[in-house]
Amino acid sequence: MTKLSMNVTTTFYGNVVNDIAVAKAAGYGGIELQSPKLYRYLDAGYAVETLPPLLEGLEVTGIGAVLDLERQGDARADFLAEVERMADIAVVVGAPILQLCTGPVDWEVVKDFRAGRLSADDLRYRGTLGLSESDALDAAATNVREAADIVADRGLDLYLEPLAWSNLSRHRHSLEIIERAGRDNVGIALDTWHYWTTGDTLEEVAATPKELIKAAHISDGLGLDRERDVPDQSVHRNVMIGGGAIPLQEWIDAIKSTGYDGWWVSEMFSDKANEHDFLEVATTIRGLLHILVS
Repeated sequence: MTKLSMNVTTTFYGNVVNDIAVAKAAGYGGIELQSPKLYRYLDAGYAVETLPPLLEGLEVTGIGAVLDLERQGDARADFLAEVERMADIAVVVGAPILQLCTGPVDWEVVKDFRAGRLSADDLRYRGTLGLSESDALDAAATNVREAADIVADRGLDLYLEPLAWSNLSRHRHSLEIIERAGRDNVGIALDTWHYWTTGDTLEEVAATPKELIKAAHISDGLGLDRERDVPDQSVHRNVMIGGGAIPLQEWIDAIKSTGYDGWWVSEMFSDKANEHDFLEVATTIRGLLHILVS
């Protein structure tokens, strides 16, 4: 059976409760739950224990995302505390794996850095911008190692998603972080938009050990000048799955060639889709994924 899961970006303006209902009604077998929706639900006063009854019949294939995984100094303690919070949620809802993303999550910071406009007194989070690649990888790997130990205590795994505008954005960076972290419970969320946008190749994907691929995010995007443009999710990802420039079938075939047999997850950041009927969007995207993956 084709394993299709709905990342809650597919119903971008929904909340946890209607996202779950839509995923069921649209025929997905799983759902990938994400902050900030989860945090909004819990911060509104609902107990996490209220979610399993809503989720009955639907598998939580992953949970996330803890952003800016390379945080240092005082911010490092905040990162680890968020990993613990998210891991505790994952245990209750039955998610086997927790997502971490490289930073900074704000692509405008990266644009300003590359243009020389990011002054020393700018307080916006800049991640590892300005560090050597090796130092950046060390900072990330140190945090991933400790996060892996935290989630391992709860029987969970981690998957890394390198954001396309980050300076740790490439497939090889994820592989190196995993190697340096030295933990068996760390893998990759292979996202077609991030990979295609940065210039990673089908050959690199096909050479990935299948046990490292913990989720396949199917997402489309628009063309850009990779030498000049900082990837901007609000621009370069603002398209329905299947309506962009990414040859999705080629990417899916490359992932399948590894022997991967896990969950295929819809992920989308389309302004037009976001203003349409949630169920119709989710159902349409599920049908497209079924055709692409089968």
